[in-house]
Amino acid sequence: MANDGGRKSTNPFSSMLGDLASSVLKGGNSVGPKNDNLDAKLLSKSPADGWDKIRLEWEQSCTTDEERNFRSLVEQGRIASPLNQIRLFDSSQTPDDIRVTFYRDSASWCPYCQKVWFALEEKQIPYRVEKINMSCYGDKPRDFLTRIQPNGQIPVAVIDGRLYGQSNDILAALEQEFPNHTSLQPSAENVSRARSLLQLEQALAGAWLGWLRSKGNKGAKRNFEQTIAAVEQALSDNDNSNNNNNNNKGPFFMGPRVTIVDVQFLSFLERACASLLYFKGYQIRGNQKTFPAINRWFDALEERPSYQLTKSDYYTHAWDLPPQLGGCGEEPEGEPYRRKINGEDASWHLPLDKDGDDDDVEPEWKFCGSSEEEHKREAVERLSYNHQAIVAFAARGAGSNGMPPVLAPLADPNAISNEAVMVGVDVVLQIVALALLRSSSSSTTTDEELETSLANVRDEINDSSSSSSYMTEGLLPSLRYLRDRIGVPRDMRYPAARQLRAHLNWAMDILQQK
Repeated sequence: MANDGGRKSTNPFSSMLGDLASSVLKGGNSVGPKNDNLDAKLLSKSPADGWDKIRLEWEQSCTTDEERNFRSLVEQGRIASPLNQIRLFDSSQTPDDIRVTFYRDSASWCPYCQKVWFALEEKQIPYRVEKINMSCYGDKPRDFLTRIQPNGQIPVAVIDGRLYGQSNDILAALEQEFPNHTSLQPSAENVSRARSLLQLEQALAGAWLGWLRSKGNKGAKRNFEQTIAAVEQALSDNDNSNNNNNNNKGPFFMGPRVTIVDVQFLSFLERACASLLYFKGYQIRGNQKTFPAINRWFDALEERPSYQLTKSDYYTHAWDLPPQLGGCGEEPEGEPYRRKINGEDASWHLPLDKDGDDDDVEPEWKFCGSSEEEHKREAVERLSYNHQAIVAFAARGAGSNGMPPVLAPLADPNAISNEAVMVGVDVVLQIVALALLRSSSSSTTTDEELETSLANVRDEINDSSSSSSYMTEGLLPSLRYLRDRIGVPRDMRYPAARQLRAHLNWAMDILQQK
């Protein structure tokens, strides 16, 4: 895998069926021109009285000042978020203290960017963020190509005016230029072991990609199984019950603390767990019998805010990897997992499994807490703060693909929205936001009343003689388009994404009723 991915190939998603495929592999539409009369009638069906009222209701439902002041804290860099443009770690720090500008991918897909992002957070080095498209989903700014990185690769970091254009060079510079921050280097007596483990990480990356890209290749599978067994053994060597050296005991590769070895392993191991389950039916995470040490390592990582911030979900990885790699080989053993991860079973429908693990397919995100109300509020915060852009984004589902075309179906920055459906999308999203809020509050508005509002929207559209295709080729494709492109961690954390995906399906189920 190159730093920026993006090898061209045939579309790896062409065999997928159902709503997901219709959203991802969409063609043109025949919704017709904007209908002001229908728009006015649809607006009258919303019980929300506008997004400002929804935002106020969200604010009143928040339980902490940090939650309520999320946007200002993000803007100030005082809270960790994929939305950060600057990041500060100490109350005494100001933007003038920032010495690092970190160029990473806009969608939070790039594994090499994740390594640097994690390291900056782990070392608590203040930084500024510039987001750049990956080659598989868009063009890069001319200034970036001419002034920063002519080959277009990311990540890039500028530290005290000096440019570093490879993730390993960036990680080394962070150690050298910030000696007073937490070191990720192994202790002197463990340098030789660390080097051996870094060679194992390279072998793991090759074995994972070799099997993932192939189909029916028993040799590639065998090679991966041998390599992942070596990784399990390396971590097991540091297990408290097996290691006689107290200084080296711990869940991480070098013992009790995170080092550069963990930084190098985390992005590929995370993606291997998601992609091999999805494409091959091969389970690592959750397979405690075969991989107890790897699972303990992930559990320990997930206790660290630096990993919580950068972690993605299985769905996002399953769909972001093929365009980066030029395709992945599907095996029949992965089919039941693909259905669950894609939400084709009940995994994206209400009521959701309260454990949040979709029948042990997606690991629980316990660090997000068990409060469904909090997860729903997170989804409402994202919807209500950025509703105009989200409505326009969703309306691409009834619009047209961008030109020039991109390799990544889930990220097409040049796609064109269909203005004719925007009011309908906006009204449905208002109702969805209210459903998310009011299913967890003492409001007198019930789900039944909100269902009635959606039914009124449906009936108004169906009764409109001039809008026969508005529902089937306009509103529903737009809602699917949005549902299938909720990115983790870019847009929100996985528990919030589950709630939003499921509530969008709830709305679509009602809209499709006869």
